[in-house]
Amino acid sequence: MADFPTTARVVIIGGGVVGTSTLYHLAKAGWTDCVLLEKNELTAGSTWHAAGNCPNFAGSWAVMNMQRYSLEMYRTLAKDVDYPMNYHVTGSLRLGHSKERMMEFEKVASMGRYQGLEMGICTPAELKEHNPFMETHDLEGGLWDPLDGDIDPAQLTQALAKGARDAGGRIERFCPVTNVSRDGDEWIVHTAKGDIRCEYVANCAGYYAQRVGEMFKPFGGRTVPMVVMSHQYFLTDEIPELAAWTREKGHKLPIIRDVDISYYLRQDKNGLNLGPYERNCKAHWVTPDDPMPEDFSFQLYPDDLERLEFYIEDAMARVPALGTAGVGRNINGPIPYAPDGLPMVGPMPGVKNAFEGHSFTFGIAQGGGAGKCLSEWIMHGGTELDMWAVDPRRYTAYADHNYCLSKALETYGHEYAMHYPHHEWPAGRDKKLSPNHARLLADGAQMGAYNGWERANWFAKPGDDTSEAATETWDRNGPWAARVKEEVEAVRDGVGVLDLPGFSRFKVQGPGADEWLRGLVAGALPKIGRVGLLYFANERGRIVTEMSVTREAEDQFILVTAASAQWHDREWLEQHMPSECAFTIEDWSDRMSTLIVTGPQSRALLGTLCSGDLSLPWLSFQESKIAGAWAALLRVSFAGELGWEIHAETADMAVIYAAVVDAGAVPFGMFALNSMRIEKGYRAWKGDLSSDYSLLEGGLERFIRFDKPQDFIGKAALLAQKQQGCAKQFVTLVVEAGDQDAPYMAPLFHKGGVVGEVTSGDWGHRINKSVALGMLRIDLTAAGTEVEVEIYGKRCKATVQPDQPLWDPENERLRA
Repeated sequence: MADFPTTARVVIIGGGVVGTSTLYHLAKAGWTDCVLLEKNELTAGSTWHAAGNCPNFAGSWAVMNMQRYSLEMYRTLAKDVDYPMNYHVTGSLRLGHSKERMMEFEKVASMGRYQGLEMGICTPAELKEHNPFMETHDLEGGLWDPLDGDIDPAQLTQALAKGARDAGGRIERFCPVTNVSRDGDEWIVHTAKGDIRCEYVANCAGYYAQRVGEMFKPFGGRTVPMVVMSHQYFLTDEIPELAAWTREKGHKLPIIRDVDISYYLRQDKNGLNLGPYERNCKAHWVTPDDPMPEDFSFQLYPDDLERLEFYIEDAMARVPALGTAGVGRNINGPIPYAPDGLPMVGPMPGVKNAFEGHSFTFGIAQGGGAGKCLSEWIMHGGTELDMWAVDPRRYTAYADHNYCLSKALETYGHEYAMHYPHHEWPAGRDKKLSPNHARLLADGAQMGAYNGWERANWFAKPGDDTSEAATETWDRNGPWAARVKEEVEAVRDGVGVLDLPGFSRFKVQGPGADEWLRGLVAGALPKIGRVGLLYFANERGRIVTEMSVTREAEDQFILVTAASAQWHDREWLEQHMPSECAFTIEDWSDRMSTLIVTGPQSRALLGTLCSGDLSLPWLSFQESKIAGAWAALLRVSFAGELGWEIHAETADMAVIYAAVVDAGAVPFGMFALNSMRIEKGYRAWKGDLSSDYSLLEGGLERFIRFDKPQDFIGKAALLAQKQQGCAKQFVTLVVEAGDQDAPYMAPLFHKGGVVGEVTSGDWGHRINKSVALGMLRIDLTAAGTEVEVEIYGKRCKATVQPDQPLWDPENERLRA
C-alpha cells in the first residue's frame, strides 16, 4: 500500500479504549510520529461490549488516581475533540451490609477526599433519597460518589481516536500484527499490510495480549500472566415507572453497587442493566480443547443466565421494579483478568523498549488514566505518580497458567471483596517453598505469599482460630495478636529466627563494577568485608529502590532487595549497564536463602554453632560454617536487635535452620518483623520507599554523598531540591489509635486541612504504641507537633517523634 507508514517512533498494537487513549496522549504531548494498529475495527474487542461504568472508587491509591484522571478527562473530552458522547454523570451508591464494609467505605472516602473527590457516607434513609426504587431495611449504610456514571465505550474510543488523529497520530484499521523482530535498536512490526520500523512498541491488545506477548518471547519476553473471563450483564425492557421518574427529574438514577452480594445495577435508557460478578464464574480459552479463536471481533459467548439466578433474585428484592420487566438483551463477553484483577501498565518485563497496557477489567473507567501513564512510560521512562500497583513486573516467574487461572477465578468471584490487613487469599498458593516449609507448618506457621514465596506470617498454638474468617477484620487484634506479641518478646528478651526465602539477590562482579555502582547510587560503597545500604534515584531524584550491599572484594558485590522487586530492580541494574563492560550481573534469587537470627542471646546461640568471629562489629560480613554448611554471616538486623542475617545456598538452609531452632531460637513471622521494623523507622519498599517521594523527602540525606565525583542519577534534581527546600518530610508518628492501626495512604490533618499521608502503620509491641510512618508538610515536622490521622473514618491524635528510632534510639542493642 503506497500510503502505509513504514516507520514510526511508536507502534501501538490494539484499537480499544486503552490503545486509542495512549495514542491520544502521545500525540497531545507532541509525539505525533506514532501509529496504532487494529486487527479489525476500533473497539472490536472487550471495548464494544463493555458496560461503560465509570467509578472513582478503588482500594488502591494508584488505581484511584488513574480512574480519577479518566473521569475528569471524560467530562470535557467531547468538547475538547469535538466529538459527541453519551456520558451520564449520575452518581453511585455502594451498599454496606456490615460494619466492616462501612469501614472500608470510610477508608476509601478519605483517600478520595485527599484526591479532591467528595465521596460521602450515607445512612439508609439517605440512600433511599438518592434512589427511591431501592429497599434499604437491611443495610448499615452506604457510600455516595456524585461523580460516578456511565459512558458509551464506542463513542469514547472514537472520540479519543479523533483527538489523536487531529493531533497528528495515525490509526491503521483492519491491519493485524503477524509478528515482531529486531534490527539493531529498532523494532520491526510485521503486519498484513507491510512492515513498520519503530523505536517503541506497546501491547494494548486487550484479551489478545497474551497472544501478542508470545511474539516478544525471542527477545526476552515471558508468557503474559492473564486469563480471559466470561462476564455477563443483561438489559431489561422499559420500566414505565422508571421512565416517568426520569421525565420528572430530568436525569437518570444513580448506579447501585451491592458489593456484599456482588453486582451492579444501573439505569440504561428507561430500563435497568444488571451485571453480577458471580462466585461460580467461568474462564474461556484456557484448555487445549477450547482454544482462542483467531478472530473474535464483535462476538459474544452463548447466554448462561443460570449462573446469575441468585444475583438476579437478590437484585429483584433490592429493587422490586427489576422484577416487573422482561430481559431485553443479554451480553456475555470476554474480559481479560490479571491474577489480582488490576491491569498491567508499564514496561514489558525483560524486553527493551517494549511496553504493556492490557488486562483491564475496568478498562473504560481506567482507559484515560492508563493512556496517560503508558505514554509517560514511553516518553520519559517513568510516570508522574508511582504506579507499582499496575506495573507488569509485579509478577515474576511463579505466575504460570495454573496460578493465573486460579487467581482470576478467585478475583472475579470476589470482585468487590474487602482486602483486610491480616488476610491471605487461598488460591494460587505454594508456588515457591522454602526447604523449611514442612517444619514451619508443623510448628504452627500461618503462611503468606511474597513474590510467590511462602513465608510464615505468625505461629499459631493449639486451640488458636486459624480460619480464614477470623482474618476478615480491620482490627489489629485477632487470633494472631497474642502470638505476634510473644514472638516480638522472644526476640526482645532472647533469640528468635525468621525463615526468609525469596529475597531478590544479584551478584555483581568483574573489573569496573565498583566504579559503575558509584555512578548509579546516591551514596558511598562500603569497604571490603562490610555491609551497607544503597539508594537508587531516578532523574527527578525520586526513590527507585533500596538495596543492601555486601562487598566481598574490590569488584565483587552481593545486592539484596525486596522479594517483589526482583524483576523491577534487575531491570534497573541491567538498563544502566554500559554497552561494553567487563563485569556481570547474575540473579541469585532462587539459589540463595536467608535466616534472620536476632535478639540479645543471638551471639551466644550462634557461638555454639559456628566458628566465626562473632565479635566483629555491626555492618560486618564474614564466611563461616553452620551444621557443616557454608554460610555468610551479615551483622545486621531488620528487627532492630543484636543479630545476624545468615545467607546460604537454598539447598543447605534446612540443616542450618534445624540447627538454629534446635539450639533454642524461637521461630517468628513477618507480622512480628513488621512490628519491630516500624519501631525502628525502617522503610518498606513501595510503601515508605516510593517514587512519589525524593530521597530528601524520604529522610535519606545521610545516604547521599553530594561531594563524590560521580554524577549519580538524580543528583542535579536533588541538589536543586536541597537548595529550594522540601515541601514535605518523612516522619514517625505515635498515634492514639483505637482498635485499628493507620492504613496506607490514610490522610494526616492539621487544623482541618490535609497536610500529609501515612505510608505504613502497625502496632509496636516493644513500645506498646501504635506507630505510623508518613510524609508531612515541612512546617509541621518538629518533634512534639500534634496532627490527626483519619483511620477508617475516625480522626485520631498523632504526635511527631524525634528523628530517631522509637525503640533503642541510640542503636545500643544493635551494636552490642
